Amino acid sequence: MNGTLALVGSGEYLPPMEPVDRWLLGRVEGEPRVACLPTAAGTEGPERVAYWSRLGVEHFSRLGAQAEAVGVIDGASADDGAAVTDVLERGGVVAGCSAGAMIFGESIPTFPAIVPFRRAFSLLPGAVIMPHYDEMPGAFARMIRMLLGQKTLVGIEGNTALVRSDGAFKVVGAGGVTVWNRREKRRYTDGATVRWP
Repeated sequence: MNGTLALVGSGEYLPPMEPVDRWLLGRVEGEPRVACLPTAAGTEGPERVAYWSRLGVEHFSRLGAQAEAVGVIDGASADDGAAVTDVLERGGVVAGCSAGAMIFGESIPTFPAIVPFRRAFSLLPGAVIMPHYDEMPGAFARMIRMLLGQKTLVGIEGNTALVRSDGAFKVVGAGGVTVWNRREKRRYTDGATVRWP
């Protein structure tokens, strides 16, 4: 992967995320172009899709990028993982926030369900991404960790990104990233290089 992958805990398109988004835009060569995908709002109806689309375009336009919303809001329009990997292979930046971050792990928790996990894109093999980690009750996080077995829980707090670039993982933002596997639980903050299992 030649590009930059950013997994954001929460806070997309809001002022507290501006430092993170400016940092990510700085990873783009030339004039940055941003495509905002309101995928997680797809089941919330056209008004919410329009709201998130407008918020994203306004946010990145304010930061000096050429921004547009792309209507990827259902299984049919989102079923092109090759488009994501193509951007990364060409050296671009791909960022996913909240549910958009979860999809890049190996598995996604499903509640309530008989099968507790379903397959994700697996750009971080062996990982289950948990956004909003700072809002999550400790007991819930412990329960998820127990279900994971050999997999690693990656908890990403709000207004924070776990960024994979140049073959390394680092934290960018106001909060922290917790990496919790069978051996240890460790929290990393802004600027730290994350030791990956």
